[in-house]
Amino acid sequence: MANNDSQEPLISGSMDPSAQKARLQLKKRRLIRSRSAPQTDLDPPETNGNKLIPLSGSIFGSLHPSFRKVALCLAVYVGVGALAFYLVRNQIKGLKTNRFLDALYFTIVTMTTVGYGDLVPNSNLTKLLACAFVFSGMAVVGLILSKAADYLVEKQEALLVKAMHMRENFGPSEILKEIETNKTRYKFLLVLLLLLVLITVGTIFLVSVEKLDFVDAFYCVCSTITTLGYGDKSFSTQAGRVFAVIWILIGTITVAQFFLYMAELNTESRQKELAKWVLERKITHLDLEAADLDDDGTVGAAEFVIYKLKEMGKISQEDISLFLKEFEELDVDQSGTLSVSDITLAQSS
Repeated sequence: MANNDSQEPLISGSMDPSAQKARLQLKKRRLIRSRSAPQTDLDPPETNGNKLIPLSGSIFGSLHPSFRKVALCLAVYVGVGALAFYLVRNQIKGLKTNRFLDALYFTIVTMTTVGYGDLVPNSNLTKLLACAFVFSGMAVVGLILSKAADYLVEKQEALLVKAMHMRENFGPSEILKEIETNKTRYKFLLVLLLLLVLITVGTIFLVSVEKLDFVDAFYCVCSTITTLGYGDKSFSTQAGRVFAVIWILIGTITVAQFFLYMAELNTESRQKELAKWVLERKITHLDLEAADLDDDGTVGAAEFVIYKLKEMGKISQEDISLFLKEFEELDVDQSGTLSVSDITLAQSS
């Protein structure tokens, strides 16, 4: 079933100029209306008058299910590790304080690969346990990096945007737009701020509680959060190890996130430079030939957009071929357009 668009002449000059302009406007409106596919997995934000009330699916909502899953995984790992090393505590040598606290501390030090050496396995059983927990611990840390840490950072992005634009009247919709535009940069700045806070707090704690001088305290902080863990300076008091259980876990994850976002920011910067070059480059007749996907001698708005996306590296020729193949399979009546009847017939066949 072909519609009126299928009757469009191949040579644009053969159509009346006013009709041409009207058809172009119609196509543009269609393209704007179909900017993205409907998001069936996410509920749209509710509105109260002119105010936006984001639902739980947004960064302003309640606790995300993936964070609960990661928190549960972490709790199970730490709990099992602490219990296992508590049961074999007599087979671990080194500077000890409280029996359960030492087991918990040893679990965290093993999980984050800090490995001070103040507590070390002293039997075949504890050595095998340490090997098992260091690999499983690295997997748990990787899971936290990909899920929980990223989520926690995103929860604070709105506050960072507000702080950077204190003199401007930013509403919820403007904040969401600003975050989406500079998402990676805000994540990087927020993690950098958190990292500086952790370094400062850790240094102050080691000076005041562990009685280290400032240089040794800063040295211990840096060797810990980078998981270098020389072991010549570590947490030796009971209060210090209570602090270390939480601080080491957060600190090592934050450093990993910092370098991750640094690399991501660099990649994004290069992508923006490429996009700017593509948009500012003058179009040639060779570009038009390459953009003409259906080989009809003309380039429509959709074809032009696809060609530009391909130039920017956001879509590949393989992707385009797969989409066109799917389109041809859905276009049951071979009209060159998709309709409800096409979809119905395709699904029933």
